[in-house]
Amino acid sequence: MRVLLVNDTEKPIGELREALLAAGYEVLQEVASASTLLKAVESLQPDVVIVDVESPSRDTLEQLAVMHRHAPRPVVMFSGDSDDQLIRAVVGAGVTAYVVDGLAPARLAPIIQVALARFEQQSHVRRKLDEVQQQLLDRKQIDRAKGLLMEKRGMSEGEAYAALRQQAMKQGLKLADVARQIIAMAELLG
Repeated sequence: MRVLLVNDTEKPIGELREALLAAGYEVLQEVASASTLLKAVESLQPDVVIVDVESPSRDTLEQLAVMHRHAPRPVVMFSGDSDDQLIRAVVGAGVTAYVVDGLAPARLAPIIQVALARFEQQSHVRRKLDEVQQQLLDRKQIDRAKGLLMEKRGMSEGEAYAALRQQAMKQGLKLADVARQIIAMAELLG
């Protein structure tokens, strides 16, 4: 498993690097600050990102949120700060495991496994949500296209749906794609 280390603190990160290597992880180059995090994740393609901070800064949280949107990865954060609001902000930025005060090498592998499992679960939920949102959008566009056909061509709802369906089959497209074509054409023609 490939691990990207982000050292956003003045303390040396050698102990963490050694613990990861001893646990059998491939440790990629270290990122000195969170400002280059997205670029490093996109180029190095780590399986997990580990951030070591005294207390995560607003910049670190913003960079983690950007990474979470554009190149999501499981993120484990070791920190010395146990503030409740900060923990909520950290989780909101996409951190999957937040560990306060200290690193015991024996605990490292289970912490990473929990972060991976939680990330997979969140990814599954996110994919399902995206699917449902797309289905809702498709349904709205189909209804809008049916409405246009009913208004412009004097069709009943059933006839409009049948016309959409027939056109989709004729073109080898999804019903929603045909609906988008009809909406775009109606907007073009006014």
